[in-house]
Amino acid sequence: MPDLLMPKLGLTMTEATLSEWLKNEGDYVREGEPLFIFETDKSTLEFEAPASGILTRIVVKAGQTVPVYTVIGVIDEARRETPPAPEGHLTRRPRATPRAKRLARQHGIHLSAVRGSGELGRIHEADVRAALSKAPAATPLARRMAQAHALDLSTVQGSGRDGKIRRADIEAQLSAQVAEAGAANAPEIEPFTPIRALTARRMAQSAAEVAPVTLTTEADAAGLVALREQLSALMGEKLSYNALFIAAAARALREFPALNAAFTPQGLRHNAAINIGLAVDTERGLLVPVVPNADQRLLDDIHQTLKGLIERAQAGKSLPADLEGGTFTITNLGAFEIDLFTPIVVLPQVAILGVGRIVEKVVPQDGQIVIRPRLALSLTFDHRALDGAPAARFLKRLKALLENPLGLLLRGSAVR
Repeated sequence: MPDLLMPKLGLTMTEATLSEWLKNEGDYVREGEPLFIFETDKSTLEFEAPASGILTRIVVKAGQTVPVYTVIGVIDEARRETPPAPEGHLTRRPRATPRAKRLARQHGIHLSAVRGSGELGRIHEADVRAALSKAPAATPLARRMAQAHALDLSTVQGSGRDGKIRRADIEAQLSAQVAEAGAANAPEIEPFTPIRALTARRMAQSAAEVAPVTLTTEADAAGLVALREQLSALMGEKLSYNALFIAAAARALREFPALNAAFTPQGLRHNAAINIGLAVDTERGLLVPVVPNADQRLLDDIHQTLKGLIERAQAGKSLPADLEGGTFTITNLGAFEIDLFTPIVVLPQVAILGVGRIVEKVVPQDGQIVIRPRLALSLTFDHRALDGAPAARFLKRLKALLENPLGLLLRGSAVR
């Protein structure tokens, strides 16, 4: 009879939230069949049954967060599959004569509480009178009030002698119903998902600790647009702009390693690897999958790697390794027609690049007024870690790489 344990995925995972059971207690499960869904602070995954048998006990309910290796349920391998329980009988409205209905309305009696003596259980006036004799004692005023408000007297607790229902009892019951209805219509509070809670903590930490400075510029995107169209035709699919941005940022970070660092209490940690994360909007919240060793990859490799990372993130199936080890982050809001904005540094990183939309603008060129596609760039950096001049040089280099993107196709240094 194996215990089901909350699994541990990755060295940093300490707890997880059981978001949904896919089986109920008493259900038969087969080995390898999805049994429940759980969420870490980075991904949502399905847990497959380790053995076949009956799910005899659910220990951790849906919505609970527990440490890894906690017992969350039990499967009994010795028991075999049992047939489902038969469905219950359908209920129907009671049949009654007109006189029986009228008498019941007059005295606030619900016909569902009356046993009919007629054919097929039809309720007659005598049946209602018999029910009245057994109904709770009430004053005439209390009965009229109950009738006016369609209130079942059997649900009212009488405060009079021998439990007789009085006017005050009816008023108290009606007040309780109003209060209950008000509570049901109260604004609903949506609990934070694990990802939303994690994002909130990280953003608050960044706002409290980082000394942010944002630099902005615009790049001519004509070459970038043309190269993307040419490479897309050769690849047989649309090359992601984000792959181009990652390739350019990786090249610039290799030349300006001060922005590929981590801020620690002991000082700056200069990362040997250039692992670039891309902020991805998902139904569960913001995730940042990471392209590892981005400076060592060719453009089509970055594109395919990023494609798989985004697909898993949006499907809620990111692996722990997909979201770990980032040294620099890019957030792209161009699809939402955003130009310049102020991205927030992801600690312990020291910089983040915001990418806006590519939009045609009227600009001067060689003494003439022309229309050119322009790309807005925003670089936020932690002034505790570096000064404005190094950050500005990095952004200037990045702009040059995006304006002359053919160099991104080479493994060596790009043309300046």
